[in-house]
Amino acid sequence: MFEQLFPNVQIDDMITATNETLFMTFFSVLGTFIFGLLLGLLLYLTGPGGIWQNKVANWITAAFVNVFRAIPFIILILLLFPFTDFLVGTIRGPSAALPALIIGGAPFYARLVEIALKEVDKGVIEAAKAMGAKYRTIIFKVLLPESTPALISGLTVTAIALISYTAVAGVIGAGGLGDFAYFYGFQRNSFDVVFVCTVLIVIIVFIFQFIGDFASRKLDKR
Repeated sequence: MFEQLFPNVQIDDMITATNETLFMTFFSVLGTFIFGLLLGLLLYLTGPGGIWQNKVANWITAAFVNVFRAIPFIILILLLFPFTDFLVGTIRGPSAALPALIIGGAPFYARLVEIALKEVDKGVIEAAKAMGAKYRTIIFKVLLPESTPALISGLTVTAIALISYTAVAGVIGAGGLGDFAYFYGFQRNSFDVVFVCTVLIVIIVFIFQFIGDFASRKLDKR
């Protein structure tokens, strides 16, 4: 039945493409979380009213974030070819897509982190200061724990964006479902392949959305 409906779909190849998409998504989300969290903290802490208020540092961080958020992802991949080749040793394959995915995703997540931190009750921060808490304590014991649900929600949104980025990266040979849909589906007029790849990507998105929503609800103390 399946072979009759989707005659051009090779199960083994589709599994390989799905694993490549999951590989790119998992490691790009991990890298985006680390660098995006750092950038978001810098934006918040060095901004107006922040505990490290510094106009120059805030301007530099904001400029970096805004520039890389403004570059379309397909162009960013091309711009980063020399850097990717230097870092990974190739510009093709799932691993080669990771630098562009992380550099493209981290600034996006950084803004969501900044928004999440701004939603933390100022009274809680002031109370910690009044008790003589050090900056490190305020960051790791107050700001991050209080904003955890919003941080996870932001990461979920970013992860879904990164899944779509992996499909774009596939067009230039990064592998994954986007690569498979374009080269083995679209270019060969095998639209059953395109359809199955689309369904698999949607399923992956739903899985990440479910996990993110579940974790956010569990950690929300309100």
